[in-house]
Amino acid sequence: MSHFAVIAPTYPSHFSALQALAGALIERGHRVTFMQQHGAVHWLDDARLGFVALGALPEGERDVREALRLAGRTGNPWHLYRLIRQLADNTALLCQTLPAALREQRIDAVICDQMSPAGGLIAEALGLPFISVACALPVNREVGLPLPVLPFAPGLDARSLRVQAGSEKVHDWLMRPLAQVLTQACTRHGLLPRSRLHEFLSPLLQLSQTPPGLDFARRHLPLHFHALGPLREPGTQPPGDWPITDARPLVFASLGTLQGHRFGLFQRIAKACRALDVQLLLAHCGGLDARQQARLRACGATFVTAFAPQRWAVQRADVVISHGGLNTVLDAAMAGTAQLVLPIAFDQPGIAARVEHHRLGLTLPKRASARRIGAALAQLLQPAPGRFARLAESLDGVDGAQRGAQLIDQALAGHLPTVSGAAPCTTT
Repeated sequence: MSHFAVIAPTYPSHFSALQALAGALIERGHRVTFMQQHGAVHWLDDARLGFVALGALPEGERDVREALRLAGRTGNPWHLYRLIRQLADNTALLCQTLPAALREQRIDAVICDQMSPAGGLIAEALGLPFISVACALPVNREVGLPLPVLPFAPGLDARSLRVQAGSEKVHDWLMRPLAQVLTQACTRHGLLPRSRLHEFLSPLLQLSQTPPGLDFARRHLPLHFHALGPLREPGTQPPGDWPITDARPLVFASLGTLQGHRFGLFQRIAKACRALDVQLLLAHCGGLDARQQARLRACGATFVTAFAPQRWAVQRADVVISHGGLNTVLDAAMAGTAQLVLPIAFDQPGIAARVEHHRLGLTLPKRASARRIGAALAQLLQPAPGRFARLAESLDGVDGAQRGAQLIDQALAGHLPTVSGAAPCTTT
């Protein structure tokens, strides 16, 4: 048995994916402890997991709430700067507190989200093996591939290469607050100075939720990179309580946990569905109040709820409308359901570009009018047998979490003792 630490950014979707992987490791006899600021503990609902709070408790609760607030409001440069600054501050805290926490918990290996470079940095400094996991689009850079946050198609022609080089330069300039923290931490821990996310990936094992059927073709991935498909916990989701007995087509719309407050976009979606005379199941993830929900019903939404069982909903729906979050896109792709993607932030523009590239659906800008949304829905609702089945078939029967746990065991064979001397895990 080995004791793993999991280091992830302060976003619920990343914790959810890594909890599924952690659960598979526990089933194989290991112990797993998440480490992050205190507010993140609320996203773990598996009693078998440990959690170590880093930093002071009041600040941890406040900082995590602020991180979520900023992540949901990236519409102007000031909010974007504050979001990057928050990421840099969290990284600095991890770099300062992880060494002691990993030693105290007698950790054998570290599982690091690609968006949390501090995990790999400190693991390397302590001589611990570590595994990198891409819960979002992989940050691995390659000539000809746009960065995950950009809506461009890949290309090796002169124009594509110029766009790629220019966009990387702008991106790296914007990320300077994080780069400074990482460079200083490398120097402090005696490591070769580095500053960009892809420079802190594991030389032992890299795992990704993005299957080849959703990504752009990659030609230069390391041999220890494995695309697993979705990291999901086992079990089936029961149907919702909505009496969906109407024979009309059903549209399921969700903008995820961080963007569920976007009433204006939901309103345009509802109006588009009313114009087409189709049913709309709308899940706002707690982002809207009762008055806003009532207004959406008046605009054309058939069912409005905070949460719906997503895997059931995307299978039941004829079209899924989303912000392009990887979890929603993967669930819809596995169900073979047509998608309309309206990307908002982070890697969502890159995911949207991949959805169109693989003909899994259509994309529109987040400010698209109800008329444009309706036109796209009308196109997606046209019968097209087999149009969206390819990715579903390629992932049929694949359990990403179980496969990831198996690969971790294989990669660490010979790197770890058979039985860990770890002390009992403490939840704080």
